[in-house]
This record gives sequence, C-alpha cells and structure tokens, in this order.
Amino acid sequence: MSNVFKVEIINPEKSFLLKEDVSEVVVPAYEGDMGILKDHIPIISFLKPGLLRVIDKAFVEETYYVEDGIIEFKNNCLSILTSNIFDIKKMDRNKIKDILSEAEKDSQNNNISDQAKYLADQKIEVLRSLTLN
Repeated sequence: MSNVFKVEIINPEKSFLLKEDVSEVVVPAYEGDMGILKDHIPIISFLKPGLLRVIDKAFVEETYYVEDGIIEFKNNCLSILTSNIFDIKKMDRNKIKDILSEAEKDSQNNNISDQAKYLADQKIEVLRSLTLN
C-alpha cells in the first residue's frame, strides 16, 4: 500500500513544484512546524517565515525557504500558495544576506505592528541559521 500524496507549490510567477510521490511535508505554520503525511485530516493554515521540507518516497529531502503563504490539504493533495519561495541549495548567499538585512531593518522600525515585528523576527531567526551553515 502506497503512503504517498501529491504536493503542489505555486508562487505568483509559476507553478514552482509539482510532485506526486511525497511521503511527508513539514511546513512552518503559525501553530509551529507541522508535519503532513498521507491521509492527514483536511486543513487550511497560514505559513510564517521558515523552512519547508518536502520528503519523497525514497526519503530524498528538498528544503525551501518561504516567507509567507497558505496551505490546504485535502484528498491527499497538499497545495501551497506563497509569494516568496527559494530552493536552499540554489539560494545565493548574497540574496540571503540582503533579505536578512532588510528584515533586521524592519525589526528595528518602531512604527510597525506587533505582527509585522513578529514576522520580521521570524525571518531573522531562519535566515541567520542559513548563513551559519
């Protein structure tokens, strides 16, 4: 019996990823990192800045950085809509530093909302962990 499901990641530019042989996806949801397996209950959730991990049936893991988005899981199909997603392996170190610098600037702004500060701090934490590797 197969334990795989379909995942589709879409950003404004294109269909970023489509895989039909996924065994697990870990998403950075507001509730915390959420693991999704085949036959997970239907769910809709929001993404916060973090790492999204896609693991296929051969246990090959792909890791992506996402800044925001929405996920929906139903009928063993995970749809992820996001405005910004980057493949960690292909992400330029200078791009990481630029996004980190912008997030640090945003976090220092006293005129932003608590939610915007929280999101900026999340970006900073994740991006710093990427620059340390």
